[in-house]
Amino acid sequence: MPESVPVRCPACRREHVYAAPSYPCACGAPVSPALDRLTAPTVITHRVWDEEWIVVRCAACGRGNQWPRPELGCPCGTALRIPVAAPGAQRRPVALRTALDAVTAAALHLHRLGHRDIRRADQRPPSGIGLAARGLVAQVDPSVRPATLRDVECLWLTAMTESADCVYFSLAGYAEDARARADALGIALFVLGPSGPPSPANGAADALDTGVS
Repeated sequence: MPESVPVRCPACRREHVYAAPSYPCACGAPVSPALDRLTAPTVITHRVWDEEWIVVRCAACGRGNQWPRPELGCPCGTALRIPVAAPGAQRRPVALRTALDAVTAAALHLHRLGHRDIRRADQRPPSGIGLAARGLVAQVDPSVRPATLRDVECLWLTAMTESADCVYFSLAGYAEDARARADALGIALFVLGPSGPPSPANGAADALDTGVS
């Protein structure tokens, strides 16, 4: 869902609710700018081309694209420029409502773990959504059933064919035999919570998180 913030026009004092626009990244994921709730909007009195654009980074693939700066036209005739958060503040916890939210949360966590070239995997997994980075394949399972032994083994086989490490993100956790197999194969398991960063679900995932300074 696009982010919304309350906005008061400084000219007529009228209250508005502004929804951040969403734009399609080249990877297919929707991208929205993070809005600054603590800074008041400014009145646009004249326009400068270079100030009309901002760089918004896609949470799914990390690509930065230029998009129009958020604006709101008040019925009184005043044009308002909506402030955006600093670039570093745009990587925030994602509330999980859709499969795309789950992919975004996983991509953000992989970025935090040091992977900067995150993209959709070329090979589609039997279930869920595949992500890839240099030397890594990941599977994101947004379904309401725990990940199965077959799910974990299929991810491991894909990683073996690509000589890569692998990480699994599941919304509903893992079956006992799947967890045991992942421990034996050294697959990092994470559980996607309703908000905040994914939680480690085994020793391999703990080791990844511990290694992040």
